[in-house]
Amino acid sequence: MVGEAVEKGATLADVAERAGVSPSTVSRTLRGLSTVSPQTRARVEKAARELSFAISRSASSLVTGRTGRVAVLVPNLDSWFLGAALAGLAPALNAAGLDMLVYSVTTAPPPRRNADALLVVSFALSPRERARLDDLGMPLVFVSQHEQGRAGVYVDDVEAARRGTRYLLNLGHRRIAYLEPADPSGFAWSSRARLDGYREALAEAGVDRDDELVRRVADWQGPSLDAAVGRLLSLAEPPTAVFAETDDIAFRLLTVLRGVNVPVPARMSVLGFDGHAMAEPWDLSTLAQPARRLGEAAAELARQVIQDPATHGERHVVLPVELVPRGSTGPAPGARDDGEKGEEDARNRG
Repeated sequence: MVGEAVEKGATLADVAERAGVSPSTVSRTLRGLSTVSPQTRARVEKAARELSFAISRSASSLVTGRTGRVAVLVPNLDSWFLGAALAGLAPALNAAGLDMLVYSVTTAPPPRRNADALLVVSFALSPRERARLDDLGMPLVFVSQHEQGRAGVYVDDVEAARRGTRYLLNLGHRRIAYLEPADPSGFAWSSRARLDGYREALAEAGVDRDDELVRRVADWQGPSLDAAVGRLLSLAEPPTAVFAETDDIAFRLLTVLRGVNVPVPARMSVLGFDGHAMAEPWDLSTLAQPARRLGEAAAELARQVIQDPATHGERHVVLPVELVPRGSTGPAPGARDDGEKGEEDARNRG
């Protein structure tokens, strides 16, 4: 019988028969319950060893009360950022012995207690939606957003946008437009924060706020962005720089500007945000957030929250954003000439 059990793979019933107890007693033993006497526990453990009983993931969950899985809720599956974050998340979870289940808003929500933790990626949740997630009965970790009182991994979008705007201001730009998406992409939290950072930097520099320079584009790949660019260029005092909320918007913007013969950056500087894989080939200046590293850090935080929710359940991990200047940004038109004229005037006065 021993040979047959090892060959087939011993079951809970096999262990129960060998130990002379019921399968439910074996289950209680494996779960570590104190209702099992030391003598019975010793018999069950001895029988399991003799049968080379291998505890499967499902059986292991009986022992630990855990599934060995982490659910990941994303707003969609066609975003470069989300793809990069998941590419960092999956191997990091795997290295921690955890499986990953991905759910998007187009699929059913995660089943109750189907996982040991739920990672919520780039969602602007309403109080009702947040309550529904709490009802799932598993620890929550927010990725790429800041939720007070919740574990989370994110970048400081306000400070990053502030730095990006300062960079354009230091190049002499005073008319800086801002393009933001107006679609339900799930990134509303970051969107508001980046716009706040842009406005704060302008205020710090003493530049008057001009809401005509802030444009929302419903479809950044189509006519909505073309129309927004048209409105900006038709202003009495058009911008000399555009801060695009995402690199995807910036790529499309570069195409539109080149199509209407607006030189970049001689006439119009363009700054993106994300650190998209195509930013370097496009020679796009950008604020690069570490998307893959966000996924890796989220996996580590999820592991810690599962192991010790009391200690890590409200922990925040903030990762840095790097300003990467490239050929799409340059001095404001006339800024260099004004400087040269000032030097000439100074020489003449001398």
